[in-house]
Amino acid sequence: MNIEVTSVSKRPEKLTQTASAIQVITAEDIRRSGATTLPEALRLATNLQVAQSTSSNWAITARGFSGAPLTTATLADKLLVMIDGRTVYTPLFGGVFWDVQGVLLEDIDRIEVISGPGGTLWGANAVNGIINIITKKAADSQGLYVSATGGSSVQDAAAARYGGHIGSDLSFRVYTQRMDYSSTDSADGHSAKDGWDMTQGGFRMEYTPSAVSTLTLQGDAYGGGVGVSTNTNVNGENLLGRWTRTFSPQSDLQLQMYFDRTWQSIPNADLADNLTTYDIDFQHRFPLGTRQSILWGAGYRLMLSEEKNTSTASFSSEHEHMQLGSAFVQDEVALVPDFLKLTVGTKVEHNDFTGLDLEPSARLAWSPSQRHTIWTAVSRAVRSPTRLEVDLIEPDIQNNEAFQSEEVTAYELGYRVQPVDRVSLSVSAFYNQYTDLRSVDLITMSPLLLTFGNGQRATTQGVEISGTVQATSWWRLRGGYTSLTEDIRATSPAVVPGSNYFEALDPNNQFLVQSMMDLPGHVQLDVVTWHEGKLPDSFAPSYLTADVRLAWQIRKVELAIVGHELGSVRHPEFGVNDIPRSVYGKISVRL
Repeated sequence: MNIEVTSVSKRPEKLTQTASAIQVITAEDIRRSGATTLPEALRLATNLQVAQSTSSNWAITARGFSGAPLTTATLADKLLVMIDGRTVYTPLFGGVFWDVQGVLLEDIDRIEVISGPGGTLWGANAVNGIINIITKKAADSQGLYVSATGGSSVQDAAAARYGGHIGSDLSFRVYTQRMDYSSTDSADGHSAKDGWDMTQGGFRMEYTPSAVSTLTLQGDAYGGGVGVSTNTNVNGENLLGRWTRTFSPQSDLQLQMYFDRTWQSIPNADLADNLTTYDIDFQHRFPLGTRQSILWGAGYRLMLSEEKNTSTASFSSEHEHMQLGSAFVQDEVALVPDFLKLTVGTKVEHNDFTGLDLEPSARLAWSPSQRHTIWTAVSRAVRSPTRLEVDLIEPDIQNNEAFQSEEVTAYELGYRVQPVDRVSLSVSAFYNQYTDLRSVDLITMSPLLLTFGNGQRATTQGVEISGTVQATSWWRLRGGYTSLTEDIRATSPAVVPGSNYFEALDPNNQFLVQSMMDLPGHVQLDVVTWHEGKLPDSFAPSYLTADVRLAWQIRKVELAIVGHELGSVRHPEFGVNDIPRSVYGKISVRL
C-alpha cells in the first residue's frame, strides 16, 4: 500500500492516497509468474481483461469493449498504453500491436494499471483505462544479466543485458533479446501456423549533472515475422529523450520528446502499414498557497501514416498527416490537510478529424486514517476517430469522414483499506454511459454497401476487487475478482445486427490468484490460477487454468521450469484458435 505510483496525478504519490482504481504489478510479481511476454505479465492485473487470440495476438482491455479480432490485432480501442511515457497505440484502428511491444521483462520496474477514464491528464484513448509500463532506471539495472529459455510454446528465447557507469554522473544499460514462439492450434487440433519470432535491442542512459536535474535518453529497435499463412513482416525503432528539473518537493518541470516508427507488411494479402510518430510534451507542477498544487502542460503529436492500397482494400488517402495538439490543467486542493482532497481538471485536445474535444474530471479522496481511503470520481473521456472509420474503402464499405469521437461519462466509487499490516484490500464500483459508439451501418442492400457510423450507445457497470495477503514470512498471495455487465443498443435503424459484437466481446466475470512460496533450500513454488467467464454468443466458453513455476536459486544462477495453461490440453480464449498446454525451462544468471 506504500508503493509510489505516478499514473494517476503525474506525480509520485502513495497508492493509499490515490483517488482511482489502480493496481500495480511489481518486478517480483512478473518474475515469479513465469511470464515470457508483456501480455502474459499484464494478465496479473485483475482489473484488465486479457485473452490470447493467436500466438502473437492478444485482446487486452479494461471494463469491456475488447472488440472483434483482426488478422494481426484486435479492435480493443479504448485503452491507452504507454512504455516509459511513449504512447504505443496506432491511429490505424486505435488499438495496440502487442507482438511488437517486446519489453525486456527483467528491466520492468513496475506496471501501473488504471481502470477507468484518464483523459484529463493523458488524453484521447484513455477511455476505459491506462497501462503505464515503467522500466528501471539505468542506475538500478547494473551488472550483467543473461537468460536462455526453451520449451514447447517458447521454442527458444535468449536475452542479455549489461549496465554500467561512465564517471559519477552517467549510468547506462544496453540489451538484446531474441524470441521464437510456436503456433497455436486450430479448432481441429492441427497447427494454426501462426508462430512468430522477434529480435530486439536497445539502450537507456541517464545523466545527472546535479541532484535536481536529470537527462534520460533511451531507444529500441526490433524486427521479426509472424505466421506462415499471413507471413507478416514487422520492424521498427524508437528514440525518447526526457529532461526533468526539480525545484522543490512540491515543484518540478519536465520536457519529453520521442520519435517512433513502426512498419508491418503482409505480402500474402498485399497489405502494408507504416507509421512514423513525432511527439513533444511539456508539464510543470507548482504550489499555490499552502493547500493547492497546480499541474499544467501542453503537447503536440504528428503522425505520418502510410497505407498500401490494393484492389480489395484501400484508403481515401494512402498518405495521411495527422496532428494532435493538447493542453491540460489540474488543481489538487487539500480541503482538509491529510484528510480530504479534491482534484479537478480538464484537457483540451484538437485532432484533424473532429476538432476540439474536452475531457474534464473531478476526484474526491477522504482518508479518515492512514489505513483507510474512500474516493469517488466523475470523468468524461473520448476515443478519437481512426483511419479505419474515416478513410477505409472496400468494395462493400464506404468511408465516413463525418465519423465523430466516441464519448464516455464515468461514475466511480472506491474504498482502499489495510486492516492489518499483512493484508490490503481495494474495492471499486463503476457505472459508465457511452454515446456515439462505432456501429456498422447499412447504406444500401443491393448492391450491398456499408459504412462505419456512430449509431450505438451503451451502459456498463461492475465491481473490481483486489488484494494482497502476506500469509507468512514465506508465503504471499495476491489477486482479485471483476464483474462486468454491458448493455449496447442501436440508436439508428441503419445499424446492422451484430454491431455490438464488433465492439465488445467480454466475459461478465473473472478472477485471478497468484501464490508465491519461498521453500527451504532456495526453492520457489509459484502458481497463477485464473478463470474467465464465457464470451457472448458462444464465441468462447468459460475456462479455468493455471501456470505453475518451480525455481531453484544457486547463488547468482536461477533454474526454473514453468507449466503454462495447465487447465486443459487446449482451449480457445478469444477467437477460433486454441491455446495449447505448454512447458518450458529457463536459466538466468545475474552478476
